[in-house]
Amino acid sequence: MEPTAAGHDAHVEALFFDVFGTVVDWRTGIAREARAILEPLGFDIDWAAFADAWRAGYQPAMEAVRRGSTGFVRLDVLHRQILEGIKDRFGLGRLDEATSAALNLAWHRLDAWEDVPPAFARLHRRFLMAPVSNGNIALMVDLARRNEIHWDAILGAEVARDYKPKPAVYLSACEAFGLPPARCMMVAAHSYDLRAASEAGLRTAHVARPAESPGAEPRPVVPVDIAARSFEDLADQLRV
Repeated sequence: MEPTAAGHDAHVEALFFDVFGTVVDWRTGIAREARAILEPLGFDIDWAAFADAWRAGYQPAMEAVRRGSTGFVRLDVLHRQILEGIKDRFGLGRLDEATSAALNLAWHRLDAWEDVPPAFARLHRRFLMAPVSNGNIALMVDLARRNEIHWDAILGAEVARDYKPKPAVYLSACEAFGLPPARCMMVAAHSYDLRAASEAGLRTAHVARPAESPGAEPRPVVPVDIAARSFEDLADQLRV
């Protein structure tokens, strides 16, 4: 969808970013890292399918926390649980603990999309910027250091002790910066994330990531303040 109105950025002071798929390319990175770790051990699997299967367990694993069925645990823990659940499907049941632990850290070694460095340099001149991700703090720090991203804070699930799209995740980020939701903008490639942020009172920007995965959204399916083709386009529309 197109932006809902001109001047949508007039009072925005902070930009909050989804990370997996929006800022970093999880699918290529997980396939690459899995191959680098497992191929020397004699494994030959469909690396992209493995990445997709691992990611497919993401939302179901968080749902138990959202429902309150289990207490909050960091995404690193959930990623390991998902990995254990898909090992046999890919013939990886005999992996030892050290290899499994190293493989789980593949999520800490993902690369940013190529438009991130130039666009973030522009955006940071004007806005406070932070990840509001379901990823835990150590995971976000490792991705930031790998990709030379200079956040003003690390916010999101571990701060809120809950997972998106629960309202507390977005609202705790606003509170951390001492800003009302209307002066914060959630930036994501996923409409469910933006719908929830909007319902919590934040402004929203959709950035298309058609290469994220076969099911990626070429455009938002919910009303947003900005619909951008890339982070560079987002910076243009925010006039920075």
